[in-house]
Amino acid sequence: MFKSGNVTVMVADMKKAVKFYAETLGLELQHGDGHFAQIAAPGLTIGLLHLAGEQGALPEKSGSMTIGFEVEDMESAIETLKTRGVQFHDSVEGKAANVVHFNDPEGNTLYLVCNR
Repeated sequence: MFKSGNVTVMVADMKKAVKFYAETLGLELQHGDGHFAQIAAPGLTIGLLHLAGEQGALPEKSGSMTIGFEVEDMESAIETLKTRGVQFHDSVEGKAANVVHFNDPEGNTLYLVCNR
């Protein structure tokens, strides 16, 4: 039924958001025009949307959405992202997986997950 998935993240600073997702996280910038950028992650497309003008106010953050990235080697992924300036918080080690959280420049929560 579904062919693929995407998520759109509202951003106040497009340049900062593109730099974070493309350079810091190392994801592929597929398209960018100043108001919208499309970032490719394995199995997911991330849209970054910056609205201008009166309707450009960002919605209030509810904290109800996060974006997760599955990794094979948690320590290596954390170390790589730390060298790029990412600060991690809220590490959880569970029976099925290890999860560690971090934030994008807009304060959205992202996480790495390594299944056991």
